[in-house]
Amino acid sequence: MPATVSHQVERSSAVTEMPDELRADVRLLGELLGQVIAEHGGDDLLADVERLRKAVIGARRGQVSVDEITAMVAEWPVDRAVQIARAFTCYFHLANLAEEHFRIRTLRVRDTGEEPLPESLAQAVQELGGEKVAGLVEELRLHPVLTAHPTEARRRAVVTAIQRISGQLALYNSPERGAAERAETRRRLLEEIDLLWRTAQLRSTKLDPRDEVRTAMAAFDETLFRVVPQVYRALDAALGGGGGTEKPRARAFIRYGSWIGGDRDGNPNVTAKVTRDAVLIQAEHVLIALETAAGRIGRSLTLAAGYAPASPELRAALSAAVNDHPDLVSEMATRSPQEPHRQWLMFVAARIAATRQRGLDLAYRSPEELLGDLRIAQDSLVAAGARRQAYGELQHLIWQVETFGFHLAELEVRQHSQVHATALEEIAAGRVSERTEEVLATIRTIAWIQERFGVAACSRYVVSFTRSADDIAAVHALAAHALGERAPRLDVVPLFESGADLAAAPTVLSGMLEIPEVQARLAGDRRLEVMLGYSDSAKELGPAAATLKLYEAQEALAAWSAEHDVPLTLFHGRGGALGRGGGPANRAVLAQAPGSVGGRFKVTEQGEVIFARYGHDAIARRHMEQVTSAVLLASTPSIEARTAEAAGRFRAVAEQVASASEKAYRLLTEAPGFPEWFSLVSPLEEIGSLRLGSRPARRGLGAPRSLDDLRAIPWVFAWAQTRVNLPGWYGLGSGLEAVISEAGLDELRAAYREWPLFASLLDNVEMSLAKTDRDIAARYLALGARDDFVAQVLAEYDLTRRLVLEITGHTRLLEDRKVLSRAVQLRDPYVDALSHLQLRALSTLRADEGLSEEERERLSTLLLLSVNGVAAGLQNTG
Repeated sequence: MPATVSHQVERSSAVTEMPDELRADVRLLGELLGQVIAEHGGDDLLADVERLRKAVIGARRGQVSVDEITAMVAEWPVDRAVQIARAFTCYFHLANLAEEHFRIRTLRVRDTGEEPLPESLAQAVQELGGEKVAGLVEELRLHPVLTAHPTEARRRAVVTAIQRISGQLALYNSPERGAAERAETRRRLLEEIDLLWRTAQLRSTKLDPRDEVRTAMAAFDETLFRVVPQVYRALDAALGGGGGTEKPRARAFIRYGSWIGGDRDGNPNVTAKVTRDAVLIQAEHVLIALETAAGRIGRSLTLAAGYAPASPELRAALSAAVNDHPDLVSEMATRSPQEPHRQWLMFVAARIAATRQRGLDLAYRSPEELLGDLRIAQDSLVAAGARRQAYGELQHLIWQVETFGFHLAELEVRQHSQVHATALEEIAAGRVSERTEEVLATIRTIAWIQERFGVAACSRYVVSFTRSADDIAAVHALAAHALGERAPRLDVVPLFESGADLAAAPTVLSGMLEIPEVQARLAGDRRLEVMLGYSDSAKELGPAAATLKLYEAQEALAAWSAEHDVPLTLFHGRGGALGRGGGPANRAVLAQAPGSVGGRFKVTEQGEVIFARYGHDAIARRHMEQVTSAVLLASTPSIEARTAEAAGRFRAVAEQVASASEKAYRLLTEAPGFPEWFSLVSPLEEIGSLRLGSRPARRGLGAPRSLDDLRAIPWVFAWAQTRVNLPGWYGLGSGLEAVISEAGLDELRAAYREWPLFASLLDNVEMSLAKTDRDIAARYLALGARDDFVAQVLAEYDLTRRLVLEITGHTRLLEDRKVLSRAVQLRDPYVDALSHLQLRALSTLRADEGLSEEERERLSTLLLLSVNGVAAGLQNTG
């Protein structure tokens, strides 16, 4: 059967019946958007949108050819095509929103209380036993690090508009609402969808790093601050906590980090002043949140002294407060007479406000001082018998302070090792450049942050492209040069990215043990941190070889840790896309090498992934529970032993897959003319015009001469736009074929069943293949006029898809993942429509047949709108 026909049959057989609730939401939002489109552009615009929508759905059923759709799109004037692209982008946002609401409803329906949800904390405790989990809790640490890598193509205004529509949709579906209320909510939905339609999809100005900080703060304000204590409460309940009447067994195990405003590797827009401003913005948000929570809890603590008397410690604290701030405390006493706990919490709220406003007489000097005051109130409530008040909302506030402190997330600095080497050379030569001055200013800023907010606010300094221990020592030398004995405490973290660097990681760590500053650090805290880069290793080696190389590095580092008695925290620099180490985070944890987790998981969260995982309370809580559950499971000896046994058994198979897949990958990507061809067949050159972030998309100027000129994000982003998704799967088929030719399928099928790493690799590739459209991809690939490259890519795609299905035993892609399969199907037609519009613009721009400047500008607008829409729809584009 020809590949194209086979692919159409597979897609047709993959149709999953859409649940009634999801269908109703999609129909409602689609009808309202159709009304808005008709009001704005007339019925003929809506008719054209419907023609394209029905055509792409027909194409997926094998009823309409790609040529027919290409001809239809070519008929429209560019301005009409732009309007249609805007319509499908909005359609996309609304379809995604409907699917998200269905996910939330499904989670709530499944949570009956009779059995714990799969992959929840309750299930982890049930599987492992409460005693074993309790023993792991002390070392448990989940450490997500938010980054500003530019993979979120939507403007913040668009995201906000979608969130308002989401709120109205939830109200509309509420069973308690009467007919009049539903009618009003429908009107509000129409108003908000009209506003979404009229909101510009593209940014008119490039983002400043401070804008990126503020954008990330939305996730904290709207979700994280509330959800984190809910996760702790879930763990406490699973461990047999007393329903809020006894001291919790769960501790605050989540810490957030951020590179936003601190990551200057390749981004000249991140300066010392930006880093200083970033931490101040974070502090403003967390202190407002803490003040609001303390005030809310304080107002609710209306316990009369006769029923809940203050402890001697609380009475003494109130007396001291009256002595130091008589007017403030007497006013509180007047408003809340005989309510000592209420008075105290309102005083605490006033002190948090003073901390934010820099009122030195009243401000807290540290989060620990605030925690001391909160525990005075908690202990007093316990002594008075008001245990529910002691361990209820007040405990949530204590957990929030322990998690976020006064800085919200630890700001981490990252810089390239070569920048430090050059800076030391310049200092030695006595001629310091502006870039070196900036390096020294950054170190002074770290010292200022530590003095203002404590060491926990900013101490990690990540060195990208670490090649030797000298790269780590260089940072300490620069710190000494910048501030001498007043140098800040620095936890310098090596980042290993290329295949060679990953292999050399243990040697570098051994060299670090000889650095005096590292020795001094280890005297107080034996733990070191190592970062593993998924993006550049995958770009260099291909997805299969990089996955196995990273696993080998984890094994080697775990062995080094045991040999030297230095516990390691492995920091996983994973992207959102499958070509950059993305995919389900909980599965990734379970696929780590034995001994490499040890109750701790640190990982980057970036771009569209931040809002996909933290955009809604229910989804954020589910994500955090899934990852924490996986960390607990992966840290138990029995599971580590099982994983080690599987890794040992299938080692030879893995090495053969890695070798053959890397060879196939390099044969393509290192071929003469490949970088230039890639620039022609993808919107790579145009992506920089989207103003996705403050960081430049490419090293240097002009078209890339090699893959080294390209950053990993635009590499993956551009391939996603072509619907090829090459970084997520290319080479694996050749790797699998090499094993099959010698050992047959059975060994690979056994590896898929028994080895979490191999299963995760194939599952992620399967997902990437499912998001690939062979017919549309072939249209993009043809733009480069290199039939040899086109043949190589499509042949490897066909081979990889066929072998993945044979090994997994699936008759179609994503057969065993109904939710994900349905999500892909729901989005696919809208992505197809935007891809055809993008192809029209891209092919005309590439032909460049005497286009006027005005024509080029209009086509570029169409192209960028389609890039924006496809990126939002695929969700893990970079």
